[in-house]
Amino acid sequence: MALAIFDLDNTLLAGDSDYLWGTFLTENHYVDVDTYQRQNEQFYQQYLAGSMDIFAFSAFQFAPLANTPIEVLHRWRETYLAKKIDPIILPAARQLIQFHHERGDTLLIITATNQFITEPIANKLAIPHLIATIPERVNDRYTGKVSGIPSYQEGKITRLNAWLATHHHDLTDSFFYSDSHNDLPLLNYVSHPVAVDPDPTLHRIAKQHNWRIISLRQCNQVVELNRNP
Repeated sequence: MALAIFDLDNTLLAGDSDYLWGTFLTENHYVDVDTYQRQNEQFYQQYLAGSMDIFAFSAFQFAPLANTPIEVLHRWRETYLAKKIDPIILPAARQLIQFHHERGDTLLIITATNQFITEPIANKLAIPHLIATIPERVNDRYTGKVSGIPSYQEGKITRLNAWLATHHHDLTDSFFYSDSHNDLPLLNYVSHPVAVDPDPTLHRIAKQHNWRIISLRQCNQVVELNRNP
């Protein structure tokens, strides 16, 4: 049973769930709008450049979690999912997921985005396994700190290896789908790396390595995608 691993943001989704969470918070004035919006954009540009400090970003991202009661966070999240996430779930992504289900593969999302945001998204996509950056939680409150190793860049390999050990799985005939050059360590680690609507850096490297390049945003590729993953 092969492992099919998916990045989430700008791969299965036509957008970035982390960035959109920040947009949701500012649109509803749940945070200081000018300060949060400016920092959110700065971190996103750093991510695109591959220079983001994941611990600095997590401290920024987790501050609203730490400052808000859990029941309020859950209400916010339900609205966020309906308004920001449901419209950007790609139909072709659902077909790709279904293809791997029908193959009998084990499905896993691995994402740098935090678990509070991504766990319900994984459920919406019917992907049973998730590796995400974990916000520390003590006595039913978030602390604002990261628990363990963030699943970002090389950290994705560290977290994946721990997952493989506890789930008695390996990477034989494994797939990994991603849009980002930040995922090059893991793309180089699996049997079948696939660049999905890749950023310019990943597109160039994928072509150099003769990796498959696909689009989940162009419906005319869906049939070919399912026939030959």
